[in-house]
Amino acid sequence: MKRIGIISDTHSYWDPKYLHYFEPCDEIWHAGDIGNLEVAERLAEFRPLRAVCGNCDGGDLRLMYRELNRFKCEDVDVLIKHIGGYPGKYDPSVIRTLYTNPPQLFIAGHSHILKVKYDATLKMLHINPGAAGLQGWHKERTIVRLTIDGSAFKDAEVITLEDPRRK
Repeated sequence: MKRIGIISDTHSYWDPKYLHYFEPCDEIWHAGDIGNLEVAERLAEFRPLRAVCGNCDGGDLRLMYRELNRFKCEDVDVLIKHIGGYPGKYDPSVIRTLYTNPPQLFIAGHSHILKVKYDATLKMLHINPGAAGLQGWHKERTIVRLTIDGSAFKDAEVITLEDPRRK
């Protein structure tokens, strides 16, 4: 059993609450637009970090993280891509992969729109954790926690982070 913290679109913003909410997690997965090395390094120092680069990430992060990250967690095939779309409207850059060899869990970022949705056609869970940073048009900063137990998903939680701009 693994507890996973899922985050995206930090855009160089560091919030100590990331560590607070990811304390019970075994790993952290970042779905891109990390923003700078400091955010990636701080997360990686705290827990093992799996990440992808996003469209706003510079060369240093692109050297560290690929655009696609596919791996197994427990008995679940996982695919992470920053620009991935969502059920019914997947991005052209990943649609072929999804339809020819769908993972059981697909994680994407980019839109800054929180979505946790099961794709019945592909028999996979799609998660976009929304945006955890300050840059962008989103009204709420969100992250997600999820437990993977064998091939089962359990205890999915959406966590809304305080926005320091709205104090």
